Amino acid sequence: MEVSHQRYFIEIAFDGSAYHGWQIQSNAETVQELLDKALTTLLRRPTATVGCGRTDTGVHAKQLFAHFDWAAAVFPLEEREFLHRLNALLPHDIAAKRLISVAPGAHARFDAIKRSYEYHAHLRKDPFLHGRSWLLRDAPDVPAMNEAAALLYQYEDFSCFSKSNTQVFTNNCRVMRAEWQWLGNDRLVFHISANRFLRNMVRAIVGTLMEIGRGEHAPEYMHTVVQSRDRAMAGTSVPACGLYLTEVEYPYVEAI
Repeated sequence: MEVSHQRYFIEIAFDGSAYHGWQIQSNAETVQELLDKALTTLLRRPTATVGCGRTDTGVHAKQLFAHFDWAAAVFPLEEREFLHRLNALLPHDIAAKRLISVAPGAHARFDAIKRSYEYHAHLRKDPFLHGRSWLLRDAPDVPAMNEAAALLYQYEDFSCFSKSNTQVFTNNCRVMRAEWQWLGNDRLVFHISANRFLRNMVRAIVGTLMEIGRGEHAPEYMHTVVQSRDRAMAGTSVPACGLYLTEVEYPYVEAI
């Protein structure tokens, strides 16, 4: 008798300070490694997840989806009990938020239609923001940075912001939002959304915008950077502590 398989999406959030990113590595602790171990313990069978993408060392996630398969028609736990038990097995800085039954062919990585990030920076020393936001020495020129950020909408090839030697089919992305906003008088957040992102892309974009915000380049310099397709032309990657994956959208998963 053929055993049916059911696929599930699990939504998690994590503080990435203690981890070498999402994806499993042979020589460092990662979020995926701990999630897979907890699922294997809870479900009492080897369980491996596939994530919606990778995050770098120290990067946080307010929302990240991964999928896994259950080789039976009926899942052994209701969602509430599953989340309660799984969270008891996970460390304090990783939280399971939702379990969603999806079609057998659904894919956490390839089916995502939009991903959103925030980059947080602050101007006044704050112990409660340490490790979660980048402390700036001086206030940058936000209108100039937003003028430069808006130029990203004109392009698709973002090779200039990609880590070198990455194994991807294309460096093309479609940016849907890119803007800075003030949070009060001494905190800044950069919002960026796209259909996909390259490795290190957001941190390199923010680094380039910060150079413009410090007056080192005019906003139009963004054209030169993107058209060069050369990582050396873009700004230095900003610290990982301020970066958050905030939302991943699918056509069949309800946003909450």
